[in-house]
Amino acid sequence: MKATSEPKRRPIALDQAQHEAFRALAAETDGIDLAVYEQFEKDSLEPIIGLGRADAPLAFFGRDPGREEVRYGEPFIGGGGQLVRRGLYRHLHGEDMPDFEAGRALGEAFFWINTVPYKPLGNRAWSMAIKRRFHPLMQRLLIENWRGRDIVTLGREAFLWFGMEQSREVRRQLEAYWQREDRFTAHFDIELATEQGAMRTFRLHPLPHPSPRNLTWFKRFPALLETRLQQLLD
Repeated sequence: MKATSEPKRRPIALDQAQHEAFRALAAETDGIDLAVYEQFEKDSLEPIIGLGRADAPLAFFGRDPGREEVRYGEPFIGGGGQLVRRGLYRHLHGEDMPDFEAGRALGEAFFWINTVPYKPLGNRAWSMAIKRRFHPLMQRLLIENWRGRDIVTLGREAFLWFGMEQSREVRRQLEAYWQREDRFTAHFDIELATEQGAMRTFRLHPLPHPSPRNLTWFKRFPALLETRLQQLLD
């Protein structure tokens, strides 16, 4: 299906300054997968920011968008995202998600965000330098554009993103937490602050990355997600 025929869905609102800041950074960023954006007739400077309400009870925080995210202009819509959405649907409705559109509609009730809102070449993780470039803007989205507290992080890179620009001690605590056997059932509280001085505390609920390539955890992911949802939504 052509991207231009897809229904347009409302993203989390960015103010004009935020929107322009994302576009300006993207214009200076090497490694955006321009061919995929061109294939789907998408603007490669336009950030792929999460759908949902500002008062959504739960956020999902991943690494970066993929091919399907570019196609639809929505995060967490590809293979890994569909695994999360299917788990959410079953938890909320007690039955299998009937189709792709049901998963898209479900997304509007939650907040979705990545370390960098642009697809990298080859689906390789963005470098630390690029993540640092976008870090202040992504922090501001969490602090100012969303009013929730609980964040499900997907994979090690998404979890450790929260240690960027933190003290050495906080980074050490995050690394130590990731080595714990109960890391996918316990939680980690962390304080984030914008460059403008706004500050909030968030509660991180890590899960493994929902990728088929993650052989150690992929088959266990649905059960781990359900445990998290029971903790956070029931």
